[in-house]
Amino acid sequence: MANEAESTQLAIIGGGPGGYAAAFLAADLGLEVTLIDGEPNPGGVCLYRGCIPSKALLHVAKVISESKEAGAWGIHFSEPEIELDKLRSWKEQVVRKLTGGLGQLSRQRKINYIQGQAGFKDARTLEIKKQEGKAQLRFQNAILATGSYPASLPHLSPDSPRLLDSTSALEIQDIPKTLLVIGAGYIGLEMATVYASLGSQVTVVEMTEGLLPGADRDLASVLGKRLEGVLHSLLFKTKVTHMEEEAKGIRVHLEGAEEGKHLFEKVLVAVGRKPNSAIPGLERTQVELNDKGFIQVNAQRQTTDSAIFAIGDVVGEPMLAHKASHEGRIAAEVVAGRRVFFEPRTIPAVVFTDPEVAWCGLTETEAKAEGQAIQVARFPWAASGRAVTLDRTDGLTKLIIDPETERILGAGIVGPGAGELIAELVLAVEMAAVASDIKLSIHPHPTLSETVMEAAEVFFGQSTHLYRPAKK
Repeated sequence: MANEAESTQLAIIGGGPGGYAAAFLAADLGLEVTLIDGEPNPGGVCLYRGCIPSKALLHVAKVISESKEAGAWGIHFSEPEIELDKLRSWKEQVVRKLTGGLGQLSRQRKINYIQGQAGFKDARTLEIKKQEGKAQLRFQNAILATGSYPASLPHLSPDSPRLLDSTSALEIQDIPKTLLVIGAGYIGLEMATVYASLGSQVTVVEMTEGLLPGADRDLASVLGKRLEGVLHSLLFKTKVTHMEEEAKGIRVHLEGAEEGKHLFEKVLVAVGRKPNSAIPGLERTQVELNDKGFIQVNAQRQTTDSAIFAIGDVVGEPMLAHKASHEGRIAAEVVAGRRVFFEPRTIPAVVFTDPEVAWCGLTETEAKAEGQAIQVARFPWAASGRAVTLDRTDGLTKLIIDPETERILGAGIVGPGAGELIAELVLAVEMAAVASDIKLSIHPHPTLSETVMEAAEVFFGQSTHLYRPAKK
């Protein structure tokens, strides 16, 4: 039998980057906060089964790749010996360290952290299922930060341990000799990179005409050229029509540019994610969903039930941890009585492949589709001294500029460290910087960040290391 309901000012369901960011700021602002999640510490999918473990494995992939490339510089290493148990242990140690740190931060802020599963008993009461039984919690406000889960192909997918999703792929139970990755988005390409570096023969199949839908083609093509030398094959305009398990793997039927039946030891389905909006008892509130299953919110992340807010993957694209964190902080401030809104000019996107691909603001593709006048300033990394010292001259930095005001509308970078470099341009877009602001900001030499400055110089036809006169 459930205990008599306790109460809290703010209840937050979901302890991922959105939920714990909201909880921490709300506590800092003086609110009484209860954070509910199924894991022993905050972190959510991102830390336990997503962003963090995948980046740990991508670091391993980069080390293996660079050890092979060193042969071109006269440095030779023997083939790596991979201890899977130790690799998994290290990845899990990274996760424990970060989630444990979040648990400590939660206790320092005196947040009431409950490990359990929450649903709505009524519009102002949660029923929480814990190991020791059920509990009820009354709240003044609530924030739903329940995240998302990997999308599947139910009409195609056999019930088999050979079929992986983004969660099970990160467990690295073994290194399959052959692996098919369905989907050339960021999750598919990141995991393809990891498994290929560990020794799998990886094939990627994508329904559209190219990899990374949403990224500009000049950025995606740089990554594509490098992946051609890493992966077994990249198959575009091709779809999977049927799969069936056999003794030695999964037989996959392909249709489109590539036809036929192919046997793979394992198959990874990476076709996107869906919102965790099927929260028990949600129908007992006034919260409404849209036709795609996302929770509807306003600019303050308030749902159609005035006391309930929602943030992160469960409210819509882009499904990115940093977007969820920012929304969480906005919602916390609104609950604390502040007049704030979620209105970023840009949300950066980063694909942690090798090379990394990052972009923010208006893309060239979007500008063309909308008929918006832009000027694109590109600086190829072949003209970067730092890129040459790294033997990575295939990169590119581009700025999307308003030709009349010279304001920076967007940017894209492909190359090692692009995910770090893009932050400067996020700030430029947010602060309405113009090209001359970047051009006149002295960047350290020799660095890859100089490519940002020189891209701005290209706009004026004055790049030091690239002769490209301004168009008259």
